[in-house]
Amino acid sequence: MRLERVAAQVPVGARLADIGSDHGYLPVALLRRGVISAALAGEVAVTPYHAAQRTVRDNGLEQQISVRLADGLVAIEPQDGITAISLCGMGGETIRDILERGKARLSGQELLILQPNGGEQPLRQWLMDNGYRILVEDVLRENRFDYEIIVAARAEPVQYTAQQLFFGPLHLQVRSPAFLGKWQRRLRQHQRTLAGLARARQTIPEHKVQELTQQARWISALLEQGQAL
Repeated sequence: MRLERVAAQVPVGARLADIGSDHGYLPVALLRRGVISAALAGEVAVTPYHAAQRTVRDNGLEQQISVRLADGLVAIEPQDGITAISLCGMGGETIRDILERGKARLSGQELLILQPNGGEQPLRQWLMDNGYRILVEDVLRENRFDYEIIVAARAEPVQYTAQQLFFGPLHLQVRSPAFLGKWQRRLRQHQRTLAGLARARQTIPEHKVQELTQQARWISALLEQGQAL
């Protein structure tokens, strides 16, 4: 379901770079459906690189999908004409770091389709700092985990508030049941963490306690508003 939601955000006719492609399932599925015109699957580790090669070969798509062993956006060459980049199934900080290290490979014309496993706030911060506007935000729950999908494109400079970076600017507008459900669970986690810190004997940096307390207040206010809608 998670990859299906990601696939739904890839534009028809795109030339896709799937970075951290693992088995190459996403580009193969999109090509078999006729959604994209070409793709490259980038992998930094040898085992998933070989797995992606097998998936592409087994589907007879070697002419349309290039599988490359490379670190992050280094897999992308100018002649690839990439129009969309997907980075899925990694922490938000990892996705942010891949984008930061590979900035020279970005033309600014690509659509970024990102599916972080947590760490959405620092990823949104990077997007804002680098001139990307968030166009789509989606959240789903699968196998007891909450997953977010963030689609962004280079645009006029945008300034998000601290709360928009924390929750997601579009999520705050829509406040879907899946979004509110995620934050109900997160509030319980924050409350347990704060209760544990209060009992802990070791000294916890005050700024960390203040940060968690502030976030718990934001979440509580969000959920109260959500119930009132």
